[in-house]
Amino acid sequence: MSADPTQVLAFETDCHIFDGCGFPAPGLHSFLFEPLWGDADSSVYFNKTMLLALLGSIVIVAFFWAAFRKPKVVPGKLQMVAEAGYDFIRRGVVYETIGKKEGEKYVPLVVALFFFVWMMNLWSIIPVAQFPVTGIISYPLVLALIVYILWVSLTFKRHGFVGFFKNVTGYDKSLGAVLPLSMTIEFFSNLLVRPFTHAVRLFANMFAGHTLLLLFTIASWYLLNGIGFAYAGVSFIMTIVMTAFELFIQALQAYVFVLLTCTYIQGALAEHH
Repeated sequence: MSADPTQVLAFETDCHIFDGCGFPAPGLHSFLFEPLWGDADSSVYFNKTMLLALLGSIVIVAFFWAAFRKPKVVPGKLQMVAEAGYDFIRRGVVYETIGKKEGEKYVPLVVALFFFVWMMNLWSIIPVAQFPVTGIISYPLVLALIVYILWVSLTFKRHGFVGFFKNVTGYDKSLGAVLPLSMTIEFFSNLLVRPFTHAVRLFANMFAGHTLLLLFTIASWYLLNGIGFAYAGVSFIMTIVMTAFELFIQALQAYVFVLLTCTYIQGALAEHH
């Protein structure tokens, strides 16, 4: 599916408030891109979001390779930044949630997830790119499915079939008559709803944030005419404010995604009582 070429952003045209043209509000078409390679009607093509995901992966690998290829006892600036980020996730997320002994083996996965999600979010405010890869549901969904498969496999491996059933249904005989209802709700919540909510939480925040940035950016240009000039200034200030706020949300959502990942892993490893 490709974007309608007639629905272009206001700052890409000479359209202003008193020129007789309507406000080109952002919508779903703002999240659709023509293929850079291949055909959108086929199953094989390469578009902007795929390019950003690829470039983002290269940036992350290059950053950590450059930081740790020749590690020093007294770290340089790049190594210090990389160590701080790695240690923050290891101690502040993995150890705090899973525990040092059980969690150490999952540190590389969680660190990779955090920096990948964060980088994909950051594309939203980087010039030229200006689009959050995680604003496309397929990317958060694949990441959430990876975590989901890990959670299911760990639960089976640690507890066996019976233990897995008790774990995902929240079996507790002390609940008495409400136990069947409680188990049914827990079963659907854990096995069906969990990967969906894990993905949508990230996707929805990035989708909404990008839409708001587009809205104020387009409005700044659209209002730049006649008496609308003053309103354009307000809209431009809001664009700056929203960009700063989006910086915070981008890091927060990456943190929340890996925090939930660790919570699921901890639940899989915990003994059921």
